[in-house]
Amino acid sequence: MPHPRTRLRALVVALTAFAITLSGASAAHAAPSAELKKKIKAAEEKLEDVAESYNKMRLELKETKAESKQLESSLKPTEIALAAATAKVETIATTTYMQGRPGGMTVLVAGDQGSLLERLTFLEQISRTNQQNIDTYTETTQTFAERKAALKTTQAKQTAQVKELAKRKDKIEGDLDDLYDMREAAYGSATEDSGSYTGKIPSIAGSAGTAVTYAFNAIGKPYGYGDDGPSSYDCSGLTSAAWAAAGKSLPHNAAAQYSATARISKADLKPGDLIFYRSNGHVALYVGDGKIIDAPSAGRDVLYRGMNIMTPNGYGRVK
Repeated sequence: MPHPRTRLRALVVALTAFAITLSGASAAHAAPSAELKKKIKAAEEKLEDVAESYNKMRLELKETKAESKQLESSLKPTEIALAAATAKVETIATTTYMQGRPGGMTVLVAGDQGSLLERLTFLEQISRTNQQNIDTYTETTQTFAERKAALKTTQAKQTAQVKELAKRKDKIEGDLDDLYDMREAAYGSATEDSGSYTGKIPSIAGSAGTAVTYAFNAIGKPYGYGDDGPSSYDCSGLTSAAWAAAGKSLPHNAAAQYSATARISKADLKPGDLIFYRSNGHVALYVGDGKIIDAPSAGRDVLYRGMNIMTPNGYGRVK
């Protein structure tokens, strides 16, 4: 028996197609209404926001895993140091128990004035050495306990992040189904095929030129959330992959890329710079002449188009 969600999606497609048919054209060829276009755009933006939050969580999980690995590697030498410090303290405790603490009277009756000074100096040195060993033990114990607790906390955080990632992925998959259904009802196909770029790629010097060339070669490849090529991309995956080809590392998240780049003005834009839209929910690569290359949204291929797709909220130059 079909899942209720599947039946509901089928009903949405059927009703939308029927509505288009009533407008006076066949469902396969009718232009979608302004209202349906608006719904599709809203769904695309919503999906991209969730996808970018997914990318951000993946970055955080990567950092957490690195932190956990570092803590784990630091535990072994700290554990060895703790064992050594513990052995010294246990020796001090055993010796003190067996010999007893030398009192002032014992020192005073032992020999002449010269030997008394020597004994006092010796006892002071022993005391200092013992105290140093005790301090080392205390400090090492505290360090080991702190790192072990930090590792436990980090591992718990990692487990929570993995669960949250799975939830966000499920939401994206559900949103994708809905979006594809709307696009199919409106355009007759869930995805578009815009084709690869066959024009001349501008010659731009330096690493920016490498990034721009990479982006031109990605035109026509499909959108894929969380993807950074070479077969499919999301918006921040495309810009990070383009600059990775030029030897520069950018985080796979639009908002993180905004933070990682230097602020420039629109008048300062050069090929290779990044343009940010929708409060850093979308990012594109500027390629010159007022044009960008970006991975727009699910169902749409990487495009070469004018930069005024919406109002930019900032511009960034890769450092």
